[in-house]
Amino acid sequence: MLLRLIGWPARHGTALLAASIFLGVASAPLAAALRPLVTPAVALLMTLVLLRIDPAQVVAWLRRPLLVLGLSAWVLVACPLVAFAATRAAGLDGPLGTGLVLGAAACAAVSAPAFARLVGLDAEISLVVSVLTTLLLPFTAPPLALGLLGLDLAITVPGLMLRLLLIVGLPALLAWGLRAALGPARLARAGTALDGSVVLILVVFAFGVMHGVQARLLADPLWVLGGVALAMAGNLGLNALTAAVLWPLGRNLALSSGMLAGNRNQALFLAVLPAAADPGVLLFFALGQVPMFLSPFLLRPVYARVRDGQGGGG
Repeated sequence: MLLRLIGWPARHGTALLAASIFLGVASAPLAAALRPLVTPAVALLMTLVLLRIDPAQVVAWLRRPLLVLGLSAWVLVACPLVAFAATRAAGLDGPLGTGLVLGAAACAAVSAPAFARLVGLDAEISLVVSVLTTLLLPFTAPPLALGLLGLDLAITVPGLMLRLLLIVGLPALLAWGLRAALGPARLARAGTALDGSVVLILVVFAFGVMHGVQARLLADPLWVLGGVALAMAGNLGLNALTAAVLWPLGRNLALSSGMLAGNRNQALFLAVLPAAADPGVLLFFALGQVPMFLSPFLLRPVYARVRDGQGGGG
């Protein structure tokens, strides 16, 4: 009975995630209370995601290093250059333009494999690229931020490696131990419950990360709505562009890569931006969570139509 109850969110995951963003804005006290749980939620999320990942598929992707490195370079280097060109062509400067370019320079979101599973895409390539882009971020983001925006990002390699160990390394060890103790058969039976737990953890994250948005919405609704619209355009635009570029390599890879390119770990910059950073840029990173949590709900029918109408991906 309990497993069936926990499995209910998995069957309605995309709708629950979309609703959680709006409820996080509407329920400011609850968002404030859940804010301290954001980092633990990310670590627990990674543990459950790794339990649902097929290790053999991860190894298969690692045997294609040029593809993985090329996709990582696209996410970390090509996408921010595209975003910078778009903001300059549109005459968009200030905190919104800065936030859009910086967000496009961030690594792929840790939650990317969970979102991929929710919409039936490739969770394994999402995991590989999200980890690799996090590893490479200290070497790509600072020169891009300084060269394109004149911002000095104090991202240190040891500091980011410690963060990676906490949010990826420790969950990986825990997932390995649980996988060995439970065995494939038990994990398979608990699959729906695990997916439901992932959705519930993402809901907690969504509430916590929206802390402070309600106050700005009430004070300056047009700015917030414009920021959401821009964040949505950046997310879906990079998603569509990436899918189009990689379409010749196979539909499933192209769609999975598109979701990776659109959904970024922008929250990482909240910890490394200088104290004098524009508060508008920091708020834009919170608004960037809106398209990330809405896109699975909005795009799931599109992904299903592409697969059902055109056959399996390459």
